[in-house]
Amino acid sequence: MSTFHAVVWMDQSEAHVVMFDREHAEAQRIKSRSHHKHQGKADDLTPFFADVAQALAHTREVLLAGPGLVRNQFRDWTAKHHAAVAGVVVDSVAADHPTDAQLVAMARQYFKKFDNMAADPSVV
Repeated sequence: MSTFHAVVWMDQSEAHVVMFDREHAEAQRIKSRSHHKHQGKADDLTPFFADVAQALAHTREVLLAGPGLVRNQFRDWTAKHHAAVAGVVVDSVAADHPTDAQLVAMARQYFKKFDNMAADPSVV
C-alpha cells in the first residue's frame, strides 16, 4: 500500500508500521532478529532497521513513536544508511504501547497539526 502517511511504533523487539490515508489503514509487524534485545545497540539492530526502512520506501511522511530510544536510533541509522527514508521522517515522539487504532488516531492528529504548520509560512 503506497500512502502519503505512515506511523511506526517501535521498540527493540518489533515495529508496528501502519500506512494510512483518509479512508484506509494497513498495518504490518516487523520482528527484530537481534539476539541482544535488552541491549538495543544500533549495530545489532541493523537488519531490523533495514526491514523497517524497506516497509517505508514509498511513504512521503513518517512519524516515529515508541517507549525508548530505538526510534531515535532508527532515525539516526536512516540518516547514515537510507537517505530516502530519513528525508520523510518528520518527528519522533514517545508513546507507550498503543493499539494500532490508537496509533493511527495519534498520527492523524499529529499530521493534521504538522500539515497546518507546514502550510503557514509565518510559523517558524
